[in-house]
Amino acid sequence: MPKVVLVLPKSGYRNEDFVAAAQRLGLEVIAASDVCHQLADIWDESPVALRFRDAEAAADELARGVAERKPVAVVGVDDLTALVAALAAERLGLPHNPPEAVAAARSKALSRQKLREAHLSVPRFEIVPLELDGSDLSALLARAPYPCVVKPLVLSGSRGVIRANNPEELRAALDRVAALLRSPDVAQRRDPDLGRVLVEEFIPGPEVALEGLLIRGHLHVLALFDKPDPLDGPYFEETLYVTPSRHPAPLQDAVAREVSRACAALGLREGPVHAELRLSPVGPRILEVAARSIGGLCGRALRFGVGVTLEELILRHALGIAHEPPPLEKRAAGVLMLPIRKRGVLEEVRGVEEARKVPLIEDVSITAHLREELVPLPEGASYLGFAFARGETPAEVEAALREAGGRIEAVVAPRLPVSAAAPPIQ
Repeated sequence: MPKVVLVLPKSGYRNEDFVAAAQRLGLEVIAASDVCHQLADIWDESPVALRFRDAEAAADELARGVAERKPVAVVGVDDLTALVAALAAERLGLPHNPPEAVAAARSKALSRQKLREAHLSVPRFEIVPLELDGSDLSALLARAPYPCVVKPLVLSGSRGVIRANNPEELRAALDRVAALLRSPDVAQRRDPDLGRVLVEEFIPGPEVALEGLLIRGHLHVLALFDKPDPLDGPYFEETLYVTPSRHPAPLQDAVAREVSRACAALGLREGPVHAELRLSPVGPRILEVAARSIGGLCGRALRFGVGVTLEELILRHALGIAHEPPPLEKRAAGVLMLPIRKRGVLEEVRGVEEARKVPLIEDVSITAHLREELVPLPEGASYLGFAFARGETPAEVEAALREAGGRIEAVVAPRLPVSAAAPPIQ
């Protein structure tokens, strides 16, 4: 039985999906994580315990810990674990993306610089320290390209991302992001980029997300998601993803070309890619190219060939047993990331069964826990859950997801009780 190392974050949404995909492919899983006891019920053996804050040290420890078992691949599932996986694969002599390319992709500062140097159409930006004195702050407030967007360099999932339309809003956004980066759960990362943020121009237009797979440097487009809800700020909470895209074919081709050029500029050559772009009046503009697949549980919306999951596709590529990915299923599909609207302690989620009864809805998964404190964006870092739909057209799928989402209500209390969180709602 071939062995594969899965590098899994303790709070990852997709850990179980990757483990299940490996089992369906008949693989023996060697799990590595930054926690042991919280994930012990997912697999038979305790995972290799790592400290992801230092990717180089984690990769050294992982390579030493699994070398005798002779794995055939090392696979990460998010930005940080993808870097650990690439470094460990390099040490083990296994196929991998260049670690420096993966590191560049996960760094907002470095990726923006590399894409700009390659003459890709990225937003105008600058990296600024949060601790600015009076004159430097005044100069920044005067020169910023309004409307602009403030983005922390170390967070993901739109956390801490705030639009500012004028100097007063930019000053307030910087203060709010600084407070978030000083919060205990963020500050404990001890990342040198905690003291800097990205300030970039706001690009008008709809957003799309491209899911791709790189094979020997060639980008295979797996799916292009439309994001039907406008993402104009002041915060940028993602909700709906629907595929196939309804944008004109020439525009979709232009998106694919831009992402392919971006991957080459970053040095990415193998494995999954998730890219976010704005469709501006002058064409696609790259916002992000990540050396990983789509986050959350959103990958469950995708099926390839005859029922092949996204995670299976990624593992098959890592094992070298698939040369060209099978096509996306022809039916339209989509996912609704259920947003957190109000801060408080989750007491109840109403309407889940009613939402599941909406025609075309395949599943509703509530990932938040009872008695867990819910925090909306821009400070929050999670969703209430996910709803999935399939149908004949993207419009039908979108309508079903909107109806299902409208039936679900989170009931929250203002204070966090002392008792521990309960298991997720099934």
